[in-house]
Amino acid sequence: MCRNIKTLHHFEPPATEDEVRASALQYVRKLSGLKSFSKANQAACEHAVDHITEITLHLFGQLEVHGPPRSREAEKQKAVERGKKREQQLRERVLRESQRA
Repeated sequence: MCRNIKTLHHFEPPATEDEVRASALQYVRKLSGLKSFSKANQAACEHAVDHITEITLHLFGQLEVHGPPRSREAEKQKAVERGKKREQQLRERVLRESQRA
């Protein structure tokens, strides 16, 4: 999955339509391979983004949830911890490779 697309469902406060639209835009860019949309493709891509945003918001309204809402701060902290772990693993790998050489 594209790293720029984040989980948006079941947060307190809920995700805004702008946040969902930004994820939809990233999704369309990723699938199409287009960083920006040319005039020839602008209408089709904007239509896709609009449609994906609408469908996603509908999906969020239909999903059943059984636990407490996610905390944005807790999720942010988890992401920081994952980043630190990846960085440590990379440092260890580089160190091992440099010791082999």
